[in-house]
Amino acid sequence: MRTDLIRKTALTAAGLAFTGGAIAGPVTAAYAASEAKPATQTQTDRKPTGERQLGVRYEAQPNFYYCGPAATRNALSVQGKDISVDAMAKEMGTTEAGTNSINDITPVLNKETGKSDAYHSVEISSPAADDKQTDTLRADIVKTVDDGRAVVANIAGTSVDTDGGVHSFEGGHYISVVGYRDGGNVVKIADSADPNTASYEVTVEHLADWIATRGYATS
Repeated sequence: MRTDLIRKTALTAAGLAFTGGAIAGPVTAAYAASEAKPATQTQTDRKPTGERQLGVRYEAQPNFYYCGPAATRNALSVQGKDISVDAMAKEMGTTEAGTNSINDITPVLNKETGKSDAYHSVEISSPAADDKQTDTLRADIVKTVDDGRAVVANIAGTSVDTDGGVHSFEGGHYISVVGYRDGGNVVKIADSADPNTASYEVTVEHLADWIATRGYATS
């Protein structure tokens, strides 16, 4: 379906250094950058129909395995909340192996949002997303962002953004989806891994395949 998206379909425990959302492979640069640069602010940008971006008080993750808590913290920041990543990591059961699944993040999003049904988890269990799963993801992102909330996604593999930048997380990672344009065909990512690539856009088709074998939390 897509030719410029590279994925490994066999994401087994034996084949990965971390499977719960920690970053596998070289992380020194991202970790050093996160310590060297302060948090930044992305302003809310209201666009015409079919396009919206939420304001994010971005922070990079403080270590290689806190992508789950950091993505959740960045997602909640669009609601004006400022919550310790350490506190959320404790609630999610995050360890040096990462955060197990999106199902550990959804309850924290609900608790901090103040509504037990604000978020629910959606899984894309197949090795690649089909058209129906992609359409569902697009609709979920538009609805959630229009509700003033961000989507949190558990991803794995390598994808290419709309500017040609390569983002590789073969061992798994968590990101926040904080906006969309073109009716949801292109989505805005807040990525805690490295403040030098804190924000970028991907097509919803690429994001769906990036999520494949894992899941996301949405309204």
